[in-house]
Amino acid sequence: MRSLAAASLHPGAAFSARRRPLLHPAAAGRDSTFQGCWRCEKTQDSSCGSSLRISRLPRTVHRDISKNLLAPTAGAVSVEQAETIADLPKGDMWSVHKFGGTCMGTSERIHNVADIVLRDPSERKLVVVSAMSKVTDMMYNLVNKAQSRDDSYIAALDEVFVKHMATAKDLFAGEDLARFLSQLHADISNLKAMLRAIYIAGHATESFSDFVVGHGELWSAQMLSYAIQKSGTPCSWMDTREVLVVNPSGANQVDPDYLESEKRLEQWFSQCPAETIIATGFIASTPENIPTTLKRDGSDFSAAIIGSLVKARQVTIWTDVDGVFSADPRKVSEAVILSTLSYQEAWEMSYFGANVLHPRTIIPVMKYNIPIVIRNIFNTSAPGTMICQQPANENGDLEACVKAFATIDKLALVNVEGTGMAGVPGTANAIFGAVKDVGANVIMISQASSEHSVCFAVPEKEVASVSAVLHARFREALAAGRLSKVEVIHNCSILAAVGLRMASTPGVSATLFDALAKANINVRAIAQGCSEYNITVVLKQEDCVRALRAAHSRFFLSKTTLAVGIIGPGLIGRTLLNQLKDQAASLKENLNIDLRVMGITGSRTMLLSDIGIDLTQWKEKLQTEAEPANLDKFVHHLSENHLFPNRVLVDCTADTNVASHYYDWLKKGIHVITPNKKANSGPLDRYLKLRTLQRASYTHYFYEATVGAGLPIISTLRGLLETGDKMLRIEGIFSGTLSYIFNNFEGARTFSDVVAEAKEAGYTEPDPRDDLSGTDVARKVIILARESGLRLELSDIPVRSLVPEALRSCTSADEYMQKLPSFDQDWARERKDAEAAGEVLRYVGVVDVVNKKGQVELRRYKRDHPFAQLSGSDNIIAFTTSRYKEQPLIVRGPGAGAEVTAGGVFSDILRLSSYLGAPS
Repeated sequence: MRSLAAASLHPGAAFSARRRPLLHPAAAGRDSTFQGCWRCEKTQDSSCGSSLRISRLPRTVHRDISKNLLAPTAGAVSVEQAETIADLPKGDMWSVHKFGGTCMGTSERIHNVADIVLRDPSERKLVVVSAMSKVTDMMYNLVNKAQSRDDSYIAALDEVFVKHMATAKDLFAGEDLARFLSQLHADISNLKAMLRAIYIAGHATESFSDFVVGHGELWSAQMLSYAIQKSGTPCSWMDTREVLVVNPSGANQVDPDYLESEKRLEQWFSQCPAETIIATGFIASTPENIPTTLKRDGSDFSAAIIGSLVKARQVTIWTDVDGVFSADPRKVSEAVILSTLSYQEAWEMSYFGANVLHPRTIIPVMKYNIPIVIRNIFNTSAPGTMICQQPANENGDLEACVKAFATIDKLALVNVEGTGMAGVPGTANAIFGAVKDVGANVIMISQASSEHSVCFAVPEKEVASVSAVLHARFREALAAGRLSKVEVIHNCSILAAVGLRMASTPGVSATLFDALAKANINVRAIAQGCSEYNITVVLKQEDCVRALRAAHSRFFLSKTTLAVGIIGPGLIGRTLLNQLKDQAASLKENLNIDLRVMGITGSRTMLLSDIGIDLTQWKEKLQTEAEPANLDKFVHHLSENHLFPNRVLVDCTADTNVASHYYDWLKKGIHVITPNKKANSGPLDRYLKLRTLQRASYTHYFYEATVGAGLPIISTLRGLLETGDKMLRIEGIFSGTLSYIFNNFEGARTFSDVVAEAKEAGYTEPDPRDDLSGTDVARKVIILARESGLRLELSDIPVRSLVPEALRSCTSADEYMQKLPSFDQDWARERKDAEAAGEVLRYVGVVDVVNKKGQVELRRYKRDHPFAQLSGSDNIIAFTTSRYKEQPLIVRGPGAGAEVTAGGVFSDILRLSSYLGAPS
């Protein structure tokens, strides 16, 4: 019995006289009755090298299969009739398109594919198609059911038939439909016989499965061919099992035989010299003409191989996305479409799990510098991403050198460590030889130059066997102490930064690790090749998404995004929200800063959002969509939102309880910004604890507005000290309220009238005694004293209260204001004494750094003194230092009011953004 012709061949395609017909896998088997090989008729005692055999299969089953397969196809051209018609042209006249299962999923989509092909102005077009959506899985399911002896495989095959028959009826009619349905019926009949044989044997070899599964591509190629012919455009379809020849290479992969494939393609084209060719993806044949596949993602590989064989101008891969993203858009909401990628970059990204192309897809086209373009069939206006040869840019800037980021989850890190490894040849070979023995896949390797340790990452599901084999292999070395441990670190992920220009741009690694550090990410292991196409880090899986977003943001692939939680939507908080609303668009456009307010909480209600509150409607939403306030839930919402890596809580209250949480928030990696003075002026040990944590981490704590509202008091003080200046004295008018009162307490005006005016204008607290007591100024003095290095408690600061003793027990602000005029004469007398000496009254705070003390008091200053020349609610602070001894450094400006205080907080937010990577 001779070899059998393949089923489902296009009527116009014939086999070359110089090659053997394609074997049906069943024809390669043996059974208990017929003791010969279907491929070469050798007896069971002889060897033909065929691995495709079926044992204990009745000869009648083989006879039924061969009867179906040997039936001639209508219109087939015999080998003897084949004549060479034309040579295969090669070069830029060819464009290659590949359409996946999603693109071919319905009759409507197949129509869309046909339109795209017809609109392509290229002289010659070669179109590679996959099976219809989900058909490949349906075909594998048929094989699985049959070999499991599940009778439902028959009904499942009927579903496959109905799906393709219905699609064909939607696409074309008449003779084309009759021819296709006739071929479909024949194929289904053959498959039934094949599946019956698998059912009886209870087993399917790989070749049997490949033969069955490949029919999906055969049918979709024929349907698209008929759809294009319907428009009047000549078109042929190619069964690539007649053309593409591959050799199994192990590990579920195959290697193309380019020379033989090129010969067969030229031979095929000589018989079917069409300008538009529809080719089956995914399927091929072995050198022995046995059907096989290119494995999963094989259709892309088919397109690349065929593109290289015809030296096409371009290979376009049509998918359902607009191109290749700079990061997984499901993890980084602002990932961008890349316009170009080099072959090496695409290779690296696909290795590290990015949904680009399989690395082997790139190999065939690299040889001839054929670009691959990834485009969206559902958005043909999008230009897509071109993968091509790119020269390295020696002068590339930092932002352009890193193209993209990719991650791999569910890994474990294995660390083999010991002093006995250093300088001992063969240790690495022994380690990875053992790993190979258990078939584990090593994702990444890192070794210190001292050779004291080797660590590598493997999939979590394989680490148990790796650990066991290493402990067994190195049992004696571990017992003798030459190896100290074989350690497994579970729940790890890999983050890879990819870019061709990284190799020629200094500072890439530094910038990456700086971004990770500022996001409070701990790196477990690092690997980087000398080509520097990628930098790979291993980190905790729970940190992976946050690390990806932080790195992505830092390299300007998306905006510097800061998730903000506002605590206290009172006067200052409300004003800050309005300022954020007004500046949001400008910050995005000019500084790449995206501030997202993720939550607003007051004392009774709170408003939460997963992507950011619309600040044009926050007041309304706080009324209609709010929930009961819960500070712990509010903080958890911000800290657990992995959409944005950088998070900040802005405390706009004066609440001691809120301030007591700062340490815990900082420890969680949440930045804190506040005008609330309670934390920094509270117990000294708590302040020192906060500052120690701040200095030891990359989590920031900014509080500029605690002393001077919008004035740069804290930053000026730090700048002087950090540059080596020695602070001697700080003296100033720190209260905008009291500045206003004493600037206007002149002439015949009474003290009570000025206080009432200040209260009416909103300069005082609801109860003016909160300002006149001097406690607020004392808190500012203690903050500056501690910033200057003095270890003082608030109780160490003597304060002159401006509230008369008799009025301190008033039960309300109204009662206090009613009784205050009775003390106007005392105030008038004190003012008169000052005026007689040519002086004015000013309420000041003093930090005497030399004598290590501070105080708050009412002082008199000459009228030519800077403190005497204030107006309105201005603050003024004088720094006397070693450098500014004769002429103190003066900072002056508005020191009270919601606008300037909120502006000071806003300035701290922008300073934090700058530290996190935004341009300054």
